[in-house]
Amino acid sequence: MRRSIAVLLHNIRSAHNVGSIFRTADAAGVSSVYLTGYTPTPRDRFGRAQKDIAKTALGAERIVPWEYAASPGALIATLKREGWHIVGVEQDARAREYGALAPRAKTTFVFGNEVRGLSKPLREKCDALIEIPMRGAMVRHAHHPRRTRRGKESLNVSVAAGIVLFHALRRIG
Repeated sequence: MRRSIAVLLHNIRSAHNVGSIFRTADAAGVSSVYLTGYTPTPRDRFGRAQKDIAKTALGAERIVPWEYAASPGALIATLKREGWHIVGVEQDARAREYGALAPRAKTTFVFGNEVRGLSKPLREKCDALIEIPMRGAMVRHAHHPRRTRRGKESLNVSVAAGIVLFHALRRIG
């Protein structure tokens, strides 16, 4: 059975992140990229190429099939009816570590806004949630002799997409 991986990008604000994800999607063999909400598309409303997406996608936006839908909820409902397993990538109490995921025959990964991530209602529409553990850097402060863990709480969305997609690619062979 041929396995398929798709990506849904909801409310991604940076055209550079969208272009980078298109480039990664092409490299990972993603079958479709779905763009929802205010995520920029490779073509503007007049059919002109979006230069900032093209700059980072390096042509992948012309190769990887994509579709725009205003509502992620309606799109997810359609994908589920077509047999797609919907996996949100977000820090959440019910999220499992991404390494524990074994992609199904048809898996769509959902990535959200660079700052807010996936909203609670959107997370609830997902069949599963995964997260990339954040280890943080170990630092020692002059005022606190014990080492403490500090660091960012999340990765750039395009970096997270690369990690998740290539892990999924490795798992499905």
